[in-house]
Amino acid sequence: MTTYRVGRVVTPDDVLEHAWIQVVGEDIHAFGRRSEGMPADGKRPEDLGDVTVVPGFVDIHTHGGGGSSFSTTDPEEARKVVAFHRGHGTTTTLASLVTSPLDVLVAQTACLEELVADGDIAGVHLEGPFLSEARCGAHEPSLLRPPLTEDIATVLSDAVKMVTIAPELENGLEAIRQVVDAGVVAALGHTDATYEQMVAGADAGATVATHLFNGMRPFHHRDPGPVGAALNDERLLLEVINDGMHLDPQVVRVALAAAGVHRIALITDAMEATGMPDGRYKLGGLEVDVNEGLVTLAHGTHSIAGSTLTMDVAYRNAVKSGVSLVDASRMASTTPAQTFGWYDVGSIETGKRADLLLLDEEYTVQKVMRAGSWLDR
Repeated sequence: MTTYRVGRVVTPDDVLEHAWIQVVGEDIHAFGRRSEGMPADGKRPEDLGDVTVVPGFVDIHTHGGGGSSFSTTDPEEARKVVAFHRGHGTTTTLASLVTSPLDVLVAQTACLEELVADGDIAGVHLEGPFLSEARCGAHEPSLLRPPLTEDIATVLSDAVKMVTIAPELENGLEAIRQVVDAGVVAALGHTDATYEQMVAGADAGATVATHLFNGMRPFHHRDPGPVGAALNDERLLLEVINDGMHLDPQVVRVALAAAGVHRIALITDAMEATGMPDGRYKLGGLEVDVNEGLVTLAHGTHSIAGSTLTMDVAYRNAVKSGVSLVDASRMASTTPAQTFGWYDVGSIETGKRADLLLLDEEYTVQKVMRAGSWLDR
């Protein structure tokens, strides 16, 4: 049992100033304001200074980082991605895989099952290959395919927690139902759907919109399309890449005003070049160029291809744009955790896993605790 004196603690509903927090084993035992008394456990509290304590980030969409990728059959390479993002505050990770042949996806998922079993990642997100060629982004067009029943069955496993599907594809709605019936989250994305087709995807059971605005037919005032449907449909969680490049900050404000913080999850969509120098890298089977943090396809359309964002930067961008600490923590931690039923993480509450971040006055991560233990950074 350890009690920490801190500047403030961000709870689901409030910011407790001049606060303390107590950790027992792997869990949060108690917390509060010092003015209201501190627990007398016979030990001197450890003073962490004037830091802000927020819940560990929950990133439900990331492909890589630190020079490594989740699209691998080497568990050690995948663990390097986890370690890199933990250093930036992500204590719960869903590993995203880009479009590949089905047998390759099955092999990569089997590799990641080892990390799921060890508790290093929370599961696998298949972002392809069931996507629209018209909105494929950094997914190899020749490998895209309709989400036929037998193909969905081939790629599903206990490790897979989310599958992105373009609802307008042949068998798209049936595939969404198949995914949901298997206990897996269905996401709508990389789609050229109409407004009605997007709503039909939600009717079929989809609950997430993959990186809102990106990889979707643009919103038009006479043709709202998938963006308009996602903003309007309260059944959908909206992923947002808050790096200032994928979305203008004013567009993020529009999404917040339309949907509210309870329906928005900050994600990174990070790829292996995250944290690395500018240059040429691979995203799946495609070459991409990184220039001042912006990732684009090296050939063809030169469209944006993943990101070099980390969750601490996404969080900091939100706060510096005027989002409250409580709401930023909800978008970066609580909302994505709740969407996947991970109720032991995502917020600072008694009995939850002690995944805690210490932020300085600039909201930069100083220390990371996961399951009650401080991590090396």
